[in-house]
Amino acid sequence: MPKLPLSRFTVLDLTRVRSGPAAVRQFADWGANVIKIEEPGDQPDDRPGGSSQFADYQNTHRNKRSVTLNLKHSKGKALFLKMVEQADVVIENYRPNVKFKLGIDYESLRKVNKRIILASVSGFGQDGPYVDRPGLDQIAQGLGGIMSVTGEPGRGPMRAGIPVADLSSGLFCAIGTLVALLEREESGEGQWVQSSLLQSQVWMMDFQIMRWLMNKEIPGQSGNDHPTTAATGVYPTADGYINLAAMGTEMFIKLVTAIGLPELAEDPRFKLLKTRGQNRPALNAAIAARTKQEPTADWIELLNKAGVPCGSIKNVKETMEDPQVVHLGMAKTLQHPSLGEISVVNHPVIMSRSKREVFTAAPDRGEHNKEVYAEFGVSAAEVDALLQDGAV
Repeated sequence: MPKLPLSRFTVLDLTRVRSGPAAVRQFADWGANVIKIEEPGDQPDDRPGGSSQFADYQNTHRNKRSVTLNLKHSKGKALFLKMVEQADVVIENYRPNVKFKLGIDYESLRKVNKRIILASVSGFGQDGPYVDRPGLDQIAQGLGGIMSVTGEPGRGPMRAGIPVADLSSGLFCAIGTLVALLEREESGEGQWVQSSLLQSQVWMMDFQIMRWLMNKEIPGQSGNDHPTTAATGVYPTADGYINLAAMGTEMFIKLVTAIGLPELAEDPRFKLLKTRGQNRPALNAAIAARTKQEPTADWIELLNKAGVPCGSIKNVKETMEDPQVVHLGMAKTLQHPSLGEISVVNHPVIMSRSKREVFTAAPDRGEHNKEVYAEFGVSAAEVDALLQDGAV
């Protein structure tokens, strides 16, 4: 297998559940030497307990090796610091005070390796009035504003269908860590990188937040309609639904012409961008009355020829069978030691030269104890002794 772009970096992974592993996955997929450090014994909140959890676990923790290590044991902590001496990055998503109690906070790690980068993902930040609160994705969705703009008007707040706060905070943590690694090339020193579910969720609100910051406008729920423009939304067809995105007057004219309703472009209620938004219900009703007369596939063929953005609305099975998704290779096969060939979600970035051809299955707890610890100068006999002592 060709050398991957991050293969020169060693990442010690102290993360669990989703936000932290979302960050670590970016390094594992691009070839970093990722060592998943797990507590001895069972941890039911992070280990697969059912078929869906097992599938999720394989996707989240692929391309890693696993060791067990008891950070509360003096010998276990000493072994961890020995690993830090040779590592580049430590990533954790404990509650903020836990790393200080364990003595593995940034200043403690820096004493053994001034080049180490500690990356921390938390619910609400490493300090501030919410620092001691437990942080979970849905809580951050509510505090960060997304639930106030998701769903249909009058139906009450609605969470997003995926863990957007967990995933985005992990991505921002990975980006920050990569920036720190680049900066280290000039300074020779590491630093503490921090991201949180709340910060990431606020960032993800993007233009909705800007409507308040610049215009003092509080956006509400708009369901499947675009918050500010029409005609953009979901419309019924003869056999289902279709997404249309006719943003701007030129695209609106293309849309109504293509569907055989050119008179809508001259209707004073719809002629201008502003008035289309003000008269959205009447416009949607006129378009829907036409779109429901033909099947989705026919509309997609017609509208794509006219240059109007549109698309069908698929479930996950249909998405993964979509010809463009198949072409992009978004299902990645790997070999599991007991199940044989399974599939996980491929990395969404394509590089012209750097390609990972082979993914490895998520490891069993402590599967690589002797292999990994040997790389840090610990013999197999010493690992056995540490195991008997409860340190690993």
